[in-house]
Amino acid sequence: MLKKLILIAGPTGSGKSKLAIHLAKKLNGEIINADSMQIYKEFLVLSSRPSINDEKKIKHHLYGFISVKKQFSAGSWLKQASNKIKQCSKRKKVPIVVGGTGLYFNLIIKGMSKIPDIDSKTRNKVRSLFKKLGPNKFYKNLLEIDPKSKEKVLSTDSQRVQRAYEVALKTKKSLFDWILNTKSEFEDYEIKKIFLANPREELLKKINLRTNLMFKKNCLLEVRKFNALKLKKTLSANKLIGVQEINSYLKGQISLNQCKDLINIKTRQYAKRQNTWARGHMKNWKQLYSKDFTVLVKKVLKVVS
Repeated sequence: MLKKLILIAGPTGSGKSKLAIHLAKKLNGEIINADSMQIYKEFLVLSSRPSINDEKKIKHHLYGFISVKKQFSAGSWLKQASNKIKQCSKRKKVPIVVGGTGLYFNLIIKGMSKIPDIDSKTRNKVRSLFKKLGPNKFYKNLLEIDPKSKEKVLSTDSQRVQRAYEVALKTKKSLFDWILNTKSEFEDYEIKKIFLANPREELLKKINLRTNLMFKKNCLLEVRKFNALKLKKTLSANKLIGVQEINSYLKGQISLNQCKDLINIKTRQYAKRQNTWARGHMKNWKQLYSKDFTVLVKKVLKVVS
């Protein structure tokens, strides 16, 4: 009998965490985070992490476990999440992976390619060659050393073209051979994939409510504490929606209402990008929605049982 693995994705504000807790109670499950911002311990409110009370009800993993001072890659997440999934299964618990970071779910389903690290010397050589030759001639050169790229990458996709070139140059093997040989660690699992497809108008209401709740829970204090750490601007935690907007408010550059409006706008834009990702990468996921939460839980249980 295959082990069960449940994946719950959806745009920000769609109610994934609430659904996961109800499912975990019904199925004897544990929850594993798949949101790239909810990993940070310093951002409980601004990242909309499950509350301490929620974490008491059901075991949660990979939430608030790393400092904003550190870089954290998708590969690091996959390694940790894989361990948690396997540990849950060993304890006869159903692992429920929940979040809004599409790339994380892709890694679970498809695995991570074992392409060797490309050294900076090779990378710089390829960048220089691209600048020297220009996109069209560079693309022709790529096809000479990696003919398989012709079917897989557009000449206009400069980033992908250079990536394919550096991999072929360094490994003497096509990038697409590396990708083809990539396998998921979870081929012996029965994977159930749920995407919460909220209608646009309802999602916008939920986003507005969530922003107001963040301010009631003192997200301003979180940002002040974050600022006090004086971190490099290149660190990923700076990209969290709300940090930049709240700083503009704290500096007196915008009003509180303007700050909330900007956070709502950015969150809506992010939700739109998540839905776009889902249309491209999650076509075979079960798209579910109900305004009535009890009905939604029943629909999901029917899919995962």
